[in-house]
Amino acid sequence: MSASADIAVIGLAVMGQNLILNINDHGFKVVAYNRTYEKTQQFMDGPAKDTAIIGADSLETLVNSLASPRKIMLMVKAGPAVDAVIQDLMPLLDAGDIIIDGGNSNFEDSERRASYLADNNFLFVGSGVSGGEEGARNGPSLMPGGHKEAWPHLQPIFQSIAAKTEAGDPCCDWVGDGGAGHFVKMVHNGIEYGDMQLICEAYDFMQTAMGMSNEQMRSTFATWNEGDLDSYLIEITADILGFQENGEYVVDTIMDRAGQKGTGKWTGINALELGVPLTLIGEAVFARALSAVKDERVVASGILNGPDAPPTLSAEPWINALGQALFAAKIISYTQGYMLMRAAAEEYKWDLQYGAIAQMWRGGCIIRSAFLDDIKAAYDKAPDLQNLLLDDYFKNRIHETQTSWRKIIGEAAAHGIPVPAMGSALSFYDGYRSARLPANLLQAQRDYFGAHTYQRVGGDGSWHHTDWIGSGTKISSSAYNA
Repeated sequence: MSASADIAVIGLAVMGQNLILNINDHGFKVVAYNRTYEKTQQFMDGPAKDTAIIGADSLETLVNSLASPRKIMLMVKAGPAVDAVIQDLMPLLDAGDIIIDGGNSNFEDSERRASYLADNNFLFVGSGVSGGEEGARNGPSLMPGGHKEAWPHLQPIFQSIAAKTEAGDPCCDWVGDGGAGHFVKMVHNGIEYGDMQLICEAYDFMQTAMGMSNEQMRSTFATWNEGDLDSYLIEITADILGFQENGEYVVDTIMDRAGQKGTGKWTGINALELGVPLTLIGEAVFARALSAVKDERVVASGILNGPDAPPTLSAEPWINALGQALFAAKIISYTQGYMLMRAAAEEYKWDLQYGAIAQMWRGGCIIRSAFLDDIKAAYDKAPDLQNLLLDDYFKNRIHETQTSWRKIIGEAAAHGIPVPAMGSALSFYDGYRSARLPANLLQAQRDYFGAHTYQRVGGDGSWHHTDWIGSGTKISSSAYNA
């Protein structure tokens, strides 16, 4: 077999198969391989039949089919399986060959793998792939990072198969060194958690405070999808709310217990480690955790009282207010996500292009929305923009919508409707716009019980300790972490 194939994909679950078919559709010769050869045969006899796709029966066959430098994309389960495949491949490869991890890997694993493979003279790319099965087949959002020397070899393939914006620009560009690609994908998934939770809170408000039917809610989400809230998640929510089987709305038959695969949790953990107030996404993760204790909630519902507030709100003015509250909270979700990427770029010395990241998310991925055009415009205008809220467009939109946002939060509390993501977003906004927070009292408390010291207003930045209880000692803590 001649060494002429452009790229190989290892792992023939649905994402791997669909990416292979996508690559083939765009004129690149691709090699397919699965650890279980029977699955490779099924793929070749099924979806790949009568195509130019090559089915490899071994890693040796796969490697020998590829033109140099070899480009091998792993679409296997994140974790030890990725390391195992890398170890199996390395003895078969030449210096300069490229290994791409397209799974949902933790960015720290990608950092480690990039360093390890560089030490062995190979190139590594960790690429976020978003859009699910449909995106993989018809155009995903791709977020590659790692060894930049690999990018010229991958760029023609990746940007051909990626989703395109309405202007025809690919939703794929180079992200940065090491684990940057998978970090940006992690933040994408965290924002996805936040967007989904915000939509669920709006749905709950419609049902509980307004008494809306499934059809009324479906119609509202469909209308919202034609305006500022135009997005994939709003679109599918309208579809879900209107979907019936045997005369019954399917959404009403689904247990209110949410699952998660961990990427939202990773986002929250990294925010804590980097000291970024990622409150909305954190609350979205905790909301899923709370939903998981279904049995406890059922018991508690018969014991704990809340407000006796039947649905009383009339439709049109409250629907408008709810849409504005949802939009305002969405701004905060992306603001916090970009704050986290900015902090990570500083910590890991990545040169992230924030406008380009917004474009990568504009099509193909789960959080794709018209809203991302405004984010790209903000960073194109001011690449060093410190915070999205300081851009004129987003500042003005928050100013326009915050009255409705506050009204919705108040009514949710009056009706006993939990709005953890929407409410925490408002608290973040009020905190961020406050020149002075009550942390002076908190710091005094820390100094009182632990001699942790504090800085004085108008001082020179030095640290002070007060003898609060008259003990006669001025000894302070030997270590301080702001």
